[in-house]
Amino acid sequence: QVQLVESGGGLVQAGDSLRLSCTVSGGTFSTYTMAWFRQAPGKGREFVAAITSSGGVTYDTNSVKARFTISRDNSKNTVYLQMNSLRHEDTADYYCSLVSVAGNYWGRGTQVTVAS
Repeated sequence: QVQLVESGGGLVQAGDSLRLSCTVSGGTFSTYTMAWFRQAPGKGREFVAAITSSGGVTYDTNSVKARFTISRDNSKNTVYLQMNSLRHEDTADYYCSLVSVAGNYWGRGTQVTVAS
């Protein structure tokens, strides 16, 4: 059974950085496309970034490109989201997702709060 556990969220000031981690257990991590989504208070869940098994990356260019970086360490079964120059509007619950043909698997999320 695949399980995803996020960590690294917290309360920061505008302009600060955070690195989120998501560790996956079960399955073969190196073969998965992994993604980060976020959900701000009162809003729907939105795509942030994804990384394929071969390291190809995609970002939501409207909001996070050039500030956020997604990466993975297959030896640790972990995907990361480095977030720099955080803004108040980045405040959200951040969710890790494993993308598969059978559907997405989700973690429980980690909360990021950016004080303005």
